[in-house]
Amino acid sequence: MAFHDTPVLEHALARLEPLSPAHRDDLAAAVVPGELWRTWYTRIPSPDGMAAEIEARLASQREGRVAPWAIVDAATGRAVGMTTYLNLDEVNGRLEIGSTWMGCEAQGTGINPAAKLLLLSRAFDDLGCIAVEFRTHWHNHQSRAAIARLGARQDGVLRQHQRWHDGTLRDTVVFSILDREWPAVRSGLEARIAPRLAPTSA
Repeated sequence: MAFHDTPVLEHALARLEPLSPAHRDDLAAAVVPGELWRTWYTRIPSPDGMAAEIEARLASQREGRVAPWAIVDAATGRAVGMTTYLNLDEVNGRLEIGSTWMGCEAQGTGINPAAKLLLLSRAFDDLGCIAVEFRTHWHNHQSRAAIARLGARQDGVLRQHQRWHDGTLRDTVVFSILDREWPAVRSGLEARIAPRLAPTSA
């Protein structure tokens, strides 16, 4: 079982499918509300750039460097975002979950925590990771808060870590979850998701 493999991962709220060109139209539509690609501190593809982004991630997967998935709304069958395993380190049992985005209409629906539950379960339970990292832009306060809500702990800040697409320098905030912390993180995610799974009264 290689770190760059992308099996289908399923949950009642979300399904992670191996990213493919067939997801392009759904993903291009998903970024339109809120024009997500215009957010300066993220790297979200525009509708016109979606095909190229998919191919770039697939090319990296063919080189064994990443594992890219489409995030699919289990209720509708539509792809609503992307996520990827990055910085694969099979020798040391580490990887990063990143290059993740979800369309505005899918946010707050329970799809994101369900997807994280699937990704973390595969990393710790199937691949035997000892640590999973998350990295985000210092100015992406929404992402930083979401990562902290998972139960990840902040390791530190890599200052002037990357030259950004607009010429600014990105400070990268690094978080991680360790294998010994995973049981508590899993319980927290399951508790967050549970109300979304409760049957509605007639």
